[in-house]
Amino acid sequence: MARTSPEQGTLDSRIGAAWKELRRGAAMGVLRDHLFGSGENALEPGQVDTLELLVARDAWRMSELADALRVDPSTATRAVQRLVKAGIAERTTCEGDARVVMVSATSAGRVRHRAIVELRRATLKAMLESFSQEEREQFAAYLDRFVAALDDYVRQLDDGQ
Repeated sequence: MARTSPEQGTLDSRIGAAWKELRRGAAMGVLRDHLFGSGENALEPGQVDTLELLVARDAWRMSELADALRVDPSTATRAVQRLVKAGIAERTTCEGDARVVMVSATSAGRVRHRAIVELRRATLKAMLESFSQEEREQFAAYLDRFVAALDDYVRQLDDGQ
C-alpha cells in the first residue's frame, strides 16, 4: 500500500471531519427539524427516503421497496409502519395475489412530500447562494464521484465477505 503524504493525510482528515459533521453535527439536527419536522410530526431521514420512493409510483411490493432503499426488508417494514401510523402511507393487498402486501403514499403523504421537496430546494438554494455557477457544477461533479466511489467501495466489501 502506498504511503500517504502529510498533505494528503491532512486533506483526508478534513474530508472525514466534514463527512462526520454532515452525518452527526449539531447543525444537522437543527436542519433535520427544519426540513422534516419536530416533535410528534417529525420524520426521520430514512422515513423521508421511504416516502420519496412511495410517491415515485402508485404502489410498491415490500421486497421491491427494501431493494430500492438498499436495506433489509425488516428495516423497510419498520419505516413503513411509522409512515402508516402517521397517515402518510398505507398498506393494501395485491389484486392478483392477496398474500402480497403493497405499500403506497396517501394523499396526505404526497402533500407532505411536496412540502419537504420545496423546503429542501429553498434551503439548498440559500446554502449555495455564495457559490458561483462553476463552483456548483464542480461541487455536483465531486459529490457524484464521491457517491460512486462509496458505492464501489461497499461493493468490494460485499464481494470480499
